[in-house]
Amino acid sequence: MNILKAVSSFGSLTLLSRVLGYFRDILIAVFIGTSSLADAFFVAFRLPNTFRRLFAEGTFNAAFVPIYTKLTLKKDEKNFTNTVFNFLLISLLALTLVAEIFMSGFVYLISPGFVNDPDKFKLATDLSRITFPFLLFVSLSSFFSAILNSNGKFAVAAGVPIILNVFLIISIFYAHFFDHSYVKSMAIAVFLSGLAQLIVLIIYSRKFFIPKINFIIKFGDQLKVFFKKLLPSIFSSGVMQINILVGTIIASFQSSAVSYLYYADRIYQLPLAISGIAIGTVVLPVLSRSIASDTNERVLFLQNRSIELSIFLSAPAAVGIIVGAEEIISCLFGYGSFDQESIYNTSRALIIFGFGLPAFSLLKLYSNFYFARGDTNFPFKVSVFTVAMNILISLVFFENFGFLSIAAGTSISCWLAVFVYKFSLKKNSLHLSDSVFIERFAKIFVCSMVMGSLLYYQFFYFSEKFLVNDLTKVFYLFLIIGNSIFVYFIMSIIFKAFSIKDFKLKNYK
Repeated sequence: MNILKAVSSFGSLTLLSRVLGYFRDILIAVFIGTSSLADAFFVAFRLPNTFRRLFAEGTFNAAFVPIYTKLTLKKDEKNFTNTVFNFLLISLLALTLVAEIFMSGFVYLISPGFVNDPDKFKLATDLSRITFPFLLFVSLSSFFSAILNSNGKFAVAAGVPIILNVFLIISIFYAHFFDHSYVKSMAIAVFLSGLAQLIVLIIYSRKFFIPKINFIIKFGDQLKVFFKKLLPSIFSSGVMQINILVGTIIASFQSSAVSYLYYADRIYQLPLAISGIAIGTVVLPVLSRSIASDTNERVLFLQNRSIELSIFLSAPAAVGIIVGAEEIISCLFGYGSFDQESIYNTSRALIIFGFGLPAFSLLKLYSNFYFARGDTNFPFKVSVFTVAMNILISLVFFENFGFLSIAAGTSISCWLAVFVYKFSLKKNSLHLSDSVFIERFAKIFVCSMVMGSLLYYQFFYFSEKFLVNDLTKVFYLFLIIGNSIFVYFIMSIIFKAFSIKDFKLKNYK
């Protein structure tokens, strides 16, 4: 298996989805900006979308893939897989029904500040009733995605989120041309896209699994192990999403803060999708098989190279975000209702998130090192610590710094978690950095700094081009970023900061 090829395939489709997502968010920014309508929709979208990220970006994989992988080696995975499916179906149907009945309570939990504005609170509740079934569809979709990923089929699972963005873009244009409510059209689009994603994944998964609906659940040993690991993994793999959800709750007490954080989150999620999520998703089944086969040398090699690849991608991205935050926000969202104040506040939040980007990526990998070994307890403890620190920092500094304290809490708490993971892995001899990694890390750091300097000079030189309020500034943004990325990769090749051949695992089947 070629790890780099698999990551590239997964990452490119994820990248396409995120690019379409940015186009979607540009349209939202233009037509509704950071208004109360935007806040209401983002809260309604945040609840099911948080679960989408939780399940699709590691949580379900963390509990399911190691067990499924071991059972496939024994040709004994069918009963386990079908039982998990039926349990998920029943549980999600029950959760959706309860949520629809008590939706106002759910909305209050994630946006208590909205109570002070009854119209905004009611709108958020109404929209949430439409969007919440997305949770049901996308969670089941993640089940089928995990099956495909476990069998080395990453493309479809990575590509289906594109459907969400396509549906949302269509809904915005529909609302514009037919004078319909933007937020209600988008809420309906969220619902329909979730259903479409599930149908596509069911079709592509038929080769490996055909579900048989059975409402009588038999709890075997493997199923007990799975559910014992699932709840801790929900908290562990989804710590970033939990932090974002916590941030939404606190930010609801400040006008437009939810929107500022949402738009900033959208920017750093792009590099994170490749440097953290794509690498973690691809490496987990490979690592699980290597551990199950007791190939310790292969395990250490995979861990070092995956960390190396993550830093190679996240370090320059972080530098780029920090240096060009305001220009990036201005070019991508700074039109129509998204005024200069919105640009300024969103870019400040983005800078702080930029400092945390490498940590966000590494957390995806470090937790997977434990998940691949069947250990969800330690990642759970780390995640509890991370969320607690995030809440503490956010609340202590919120009065003085507002929404910026939330961004700082997320970044600082994740870096602390990275150091905890690093210490534990070394202490328990689960991971040791090899000499190749140490050497390449230093080279990656130098190349990133040089790229950042070049980026800063270009933004300064073309500063007048970013003062206009039209799409010409987008051209200069991509020109500058393109030049900087090119220089970074050339320098990396010259100084041998990265090696492609290390990821061609020819002996792995």
